[in-house]
Amino acid sequence: MEDEEELPILTAVSSSARQLYQLLRCINFSDKAHVQISEEGLKFSVDDAATMEGSAFLDKSLFTTYTFRAPPSTRTSEPHDSDDEQEDEEDLSVTPTFQISLPSLLETLQIFGLTDPNNSKPPWARDNASSTAFSNNNVLGMNNLCRISYDKVGAPLSIIITEATIRTTCNLTTYEPDFADEIPFDRQSLAFKTIMRGSWLFDAISELASTGPDKLTLIARTLKGKPLFALSASGPLGSARVEFNNNPQPSSRGAPQGTNANEPPPDQPNLLETFQLSDPDSYVRSSYRFALVQKAARAMSVATKVSVRSDIQGVLSLQFMIEVEPGKVSFVDFRFVPLLEEDDGDEEGDETIKDPHHLPDLRPAGIVPKPPQLSISSKRSTV
Repeated sequence: MEDEEELPILTAVSSSARQLYQLLRCINFSDKAHVQISEEGLKFSVDDAATMEGSAFLDKSLFTTYTFRAPPSTRTSEPHDSDDEQEDEEDLSVTPTFQISLPSLLETLQIFGLTDPNNSKPPWARDNASSTAFSNNNVLGMNNLCRISYDKVGAPLSIIITEATIRTTCNLTTYEPDFADEIPFDRQSLAFKTIMRGSWLFDAISELASTGPDKLTLIARTLKGKPLFALSASGPLGSARVEFNNNPQPSSRGAPQGTNANEPPPDQPNLLETFQLSDPDSYVRSSYRFALVQKAARAMSVATKVSVRSDIQGVLSLQFMIEVEPGKVSFVDFRFVPLLEEDDGDEEGDETIKDPHHLPDLRPAGIVPKPPQLSISSKRSTV
């Protein structure tokens, strides 16, 4: 029994510290990160004033060895009824949750990469350089063994990095967690969902950032039988709008001139892999702080795909699929609270809704009826 109690709560070994570093760097916008240990893996979460949160989940499949032993509950024994025995048995173990310094953890994971002389070379001149973001561990000099252990509740989080004959041990102080509730997101009541390449979303946000905007407006609707997803922003330097739309569905009424009706039309890639609206006739429009959305830019730049979702309350969810190695992916999630907007239809870059039955105070956030008339004005348009 004594030997069993001395066993650590967590022991995880990864063959490459770079995979862990690349995932955690996507949420590096806060000094402290919540860490939750479970049978499935490690979850790191950060937030910004309860209006934005980001989380990176390190699945146990990323580790060559992953051993978790749930600590026993520290509740004081009190007499209880026999009817509560089953409920008490479910509470015998707890899920360890604590806070650590995220910048310190990232510095630890790249401790050998900082002194690697190969890093001073441009990417095309490095040894065994790779064109993908995650396919080669030698690019950053981080092809090393990483061991993570957590002995008991309140103990430091131990990180051991081994490269060749060099072994470095770092003990990160753990802090009591702030039990902040997660931003609620109703997956069962989605107003809008689309899947697209992460690099396209990154290019759009980078283009809109040139205007120095304060807020980002998301627009989704169906226009003339084809999906339309648009991002607009305006600032002191001007206004811009980026639209993503797919090619219209081929019509059976007739073929274009100069083509054979029996031949299939040439394949043209669609920008939106998936596009869903809760109501095909609905018109989704929500705004968010641009500075918060821009904090997810690092995840956008390395993600293979991104799922953009919005529930009926207007909460925005960005889920990034990141390929850590060929055939193996991980996910990084972001959630954003929408801004409360007044009925300012004459704002530049936005669409004016002319509806005599428009009731902004009774309408669920994020969804408005499809407008019968549209007027679009902007100083500068970017497609």
